[in-house]
Amino acid sequence: MAGHLEASVTLPSDPASVSAARAHAVGTLAEWGVPEDTEVSGTIRLIVSELATNAVQHTLGRSPTFTVDIGLDRDGQLRIGVTDSHPGFPKRLPAAVQQDNGRGLVIIRWLTVECGGRMRVRPTGEGGKTVSVVLPWTVPAEPVMVVEAAGQQEP
Repeated sequence: MAGHLEASVTLPSDPASVSAARAHAVGTLAEWGVPEDTEVSGTIRLIVSELATNAVQHTLGRSPTFTVDIGLDRDGQLRIGVTDSHPGFPKRLPAAVQQDNGRGLVIIRWLTVECGGRMRVRPTGEGGKTVSVVLPWTVPAEPVMVVEAAGQQEP
């Protein structure tokens, strides 16, 4: 792997920002050599989508923005974090049959464990929180090489 890679975007706490957060994550992964149509990209897209949705829906207007950070460490760990300025920590809600929400953290935890990672919530120095997921990186962080019909390679 090359060196440490990272990308960050701060978005308004608005439902429209969830798709921007997903696009940021997928675009970042593509730059790091993970095509959009892979299972890894789809899993990370879903994790970011659920984390961003929680940051928008559950901050109760007390966080005007949220930040999505993605980092690939030299130790082979992919780190995804969503930070908002609301002081309340997420609560696991009972998954009632008729319930329309409350399953985001369950989905994130399940995907994280399925991938061999871990999830945690920690307070920020500014009084908010970061919900982070750490996953083992199993794909090389190198640019994707495209082989042309004539046999030439392009980055």
